[in-house]
Amino acid sequence: MASTIVFFSVKKTAQTTTRRCLKGLAHSPSVSLLPGGRWSSRGTGVRFMSQGTAAGRSRRGALALSAAAAVTAATAVAGFLANADHFPRAEMATSVPQTAEEKKNKKDDEDEGDIVERCRDFMSVPVTDIKVLQERKQEMSTKMEMLIMETQAEFCKALQEVDGGTFKVDRWDRKEGGGGISCVMQDGKVFEKAGVNVSVVFGNLTEEAAKQMRSRGKVLKGKDGKLPFCAMGVSSVIHPKNPHIPTVHFNYRYFEIEEADGTKQWWFGGGTDLTPVYIDKEDAHHFHKTLKEACDQHHPQYYPDFKKWCDRYFFVRHRGETRGIGGIFFDDLDSPNQEQVFKFVKSCARTVVPCYLPIVYKHLSDSFTAEEKDWQQVRRGRYVEFNLVYDRGVKFGLATPGSRIESILMSLPLTARWEYMHEPPKGSREAEMLEVLRNPKEWV
Repeated sequence: MASTIVFFSVKKTAQTTTRRCLKGLAHSPSVSLLPGGRWSSRGTGVRFMSQGTAAGRSRRGALALSAAAAVTAATAVAGFLANADHFPRAEMATSVPQTAEEKKNKKDDEDEGDIVERCRDFMSVPVTDIKVLQERKQEMSTKMEMLIMETQAEFCKALQEVDGGTFKVDRWDRKEGGGGISCVMQDGKVFEKAGVNVSVVFGNLTEEAAKQMRSRGKVLKGKDGKLPFCAMGVSSVIHPKNPHIPTVHFNYRYFEIEEADGTKQWWFGGGTDLTPVYIDKEDAHHFHKTLKEACDQHHPQYYPDFKKWCDRYFFVRHRGETRGIGGIFFDDLDSPNQEQVFKFVKSCARTVVPCYLPIVYKHLSDSFTAEEKDWQQVRRGRYVEFNLVYDRGVKFGLATPGSRIESILMSLPLTARWEYMHEPPKGSREAEMLEVLRNPKEWV
């Protein structure tokens, strides 16, 4: 019998939902926006950061709040701004400070908590039946499904907090096995289009999908030509209205394949990257420093290696430029062991709010010109080119029977622009942006 659980929407309307599902997962970060725009991050030991204007922050007056779409939790928006020199500190009023270790232990305890209780904060009932998740609580598929559901909820709620809009929650089923939850907000005050997707799918790998994996060095031995698989992940792309608020993308996923002898191959992949329209060195430093600190908790080589991988992966070859200023990217990660890799992925997932939301708040009131909006549209065109021509996730989705096309193409902006032989004037801020895209930089 399927489990029944009561969920509450952002507007506090209760609804009861019953759902059958698949496998499970662990937890993601918890961040809260304090009164007056201050940030508190449970995922790290830091307690500073603000809504605010950066010291010495440049030009742009106050008008026009617009920005990317889709992400972060109501209790989320951890204000850990890595570049402390550039942003004012905000003390947490009337609270006894906790050490980083105490906060980490508390969060780990929450991760091991009751499945039903943890599900109450999700945007929807999980894809896998809650009873199944409880029975398989210690399995990696359950831990991962819980993590991606929590990441989706935290990011969506945080984005709703800044935009004032509400995500449309769209549950869908895949007849071949599994399903997903797509959360989309369009034409908001800040975000033109924001999407945060969760998918949990299973079945038999198609020959085309298997071919893609073998091309990456995977040795896959099916039985009678079949390769049972289970794949799950959370992915998000946020397209803001204001060209001074960057687009952000993240994706964290887990894959299992059962081979002919019954053994399972598994691996994790993912990353977070930023695509600004104009260069802001403070934003770039903060974004990369936040990711680096998450990586450094697990291995000193993770950030430098995955930063380079990100620059290589998000490269639009036919244009000779990267899609944005990067971040981290990794795939096929299966060592040192499953639990350690999962902990690393969990740390990365917990950065999506604190690495992005402070940047959004910083630029909410930046004014912009029609020419700057046109440049944003041109850059979005490059974003579309990468996603449709090169992106591995899009290719896998389109090659998988029963995939949800609307969810796969959610990453595309509402509007974009292609101009014939477009080249910005030398010495312009647009030319400065192109120089960075053609010659990736180290930001921390």
